[in-house]
Amino acid sequence: MKKIILSGCGGRLGRAITERIAARDDCVIAAGIDVNAVTAEYPVYASPDAVKETADVIIDCSHHTAVIPLLAYAKAHHLPAVICTTGHTDEEIAAIREAASVIPVLYSRNMSLGINLLLDLVKCAAAVLGEDFDIEITEAHHNKKLDAPSGTALMLADAAASVREDSEYIYDRHSVRRERAKNEIGIHSVRGGTIVGEHEVIFAGPDEVIRISHSAYSRDVFATGALRAALFAADAAPGLYSMTEMLAAEGEK
Repeated sequence: MKKIILSGCGGRLGRAITERIAARDDCVIAAGIDVNAVTAEYPVYASPDAVKETADVIIDCSHHTAVIPLLAYAKAHHLPAVICTTGHTDEEIAAIREAASVIPVLYSRNMSLGINLLLDLVKCAAAVLGEDFDIEITEAHHNKKLDAPSGTALMLADAAASVREDSEYIYDRHSVRRERAKNEIGIHSVRGGTIVGEHEVIFAGPDEVIRISHSAYSRDVFATGALRAALFAADAAPGLYSMTEMLAAEGEK
């Protein structure tokens, strides 16, 4: 049975992960970390340094600013880490990459299995359709989400840009009057209500439009992916992994 330290255990995703683990018999939460007071069936600490329990892997679904001290703790205790948060700064991304030289780190801005399949579909579509098709990405989330555009929207844009040279991300067009350039990838954000997560990639070409979309109806989809990632990372060699690499490795077994 794998023992997990859950950082951000009191947040929306943290609570969903807690519920999912409670229904499983192959893993257990050894301890939680949260800056707020949290009542749980496991011990909860305000910082990683206060954790007394041993574990096999850490899941971080707290806030991007917590990642550097959390990775320092993970390296000191030789613990694999799964990073589920978004909005990281360049310094924090550098810390993630540096930690991956010492411990296994699985980093994804979206833990949904469906979204990670969508990334491959978008990349394939962008390559096949070519520059005759304009690409626009829309994303919608709840009114409590702090970052915009979503990390997932940027992942989708990166997937398309990986097969289209000189792509330029455009977030706002209201201040410029000009025709749309062929190399643009438009990215648009909606915030409202309790929307869990909606993403759509539009390929608009001559006389036809192709839409590829994904809808998350609860945070269980992210919790399920995070747990699969944790079980994968717990037995992985040091390195930086994505959900796509995890799914590929699972398919080879």
